[in-house]
Amino acid sequence: MATPDFVLDLRAKIGTDPLWLCGVTAVVVKGEQVLMVKRADNGAWTPVTGIVDPGEHPATAAIRETLEEAGIVAQVTRLARVGVTRPVVYDNGDQTQFVDLTWRLEWRSGEPHPADGENTEARWFGVRSLPSLSDDMARRVGAALLPHGEAEF
Repeated sequence: MATPDFVLDLRAKIGTDPLWLCGVTAVVVKGEQVLMVKRADNGAWTPVTGIVDPGEHPATAAIRETLEEAGIVAQVTRLARVGVTRPVVYDNGDQTQFVDLTWRLEWRSGEPHPADGENTEARWFGVRSLPSLSDDMARRVGAALLPHGEAEF
């Protein structure tokens, strides 16, 4: 996974101390299908996820990450969920935690493929035949599959 330059710059100043970041989960829907990517770092199937760049609107980050990671052009239709991840400690000792904004996006164009090296596969799954997901990812996807409604907190 490529670490954004702004995170590397912060790490040069704070070392491995805990870093609070804003992340996005992009649940892209195409009819009765959901876009999933297989992560290169741990082999897990997930929706597209990523870090919001400084000054970037989180909805724009969801659109950007979807295009960068899976080659899909999509449009945000709603904020589905606001959550906080558990603290993460990476192999190099870096500590972080994310406020995650889960967005529902509608497919506009493109065929899924692992576009940037962060994933080994990208493909559509039927809503009723999703791959095994962690409890947290299942909650994110479940919230986003509702086409309307207020965001879950």
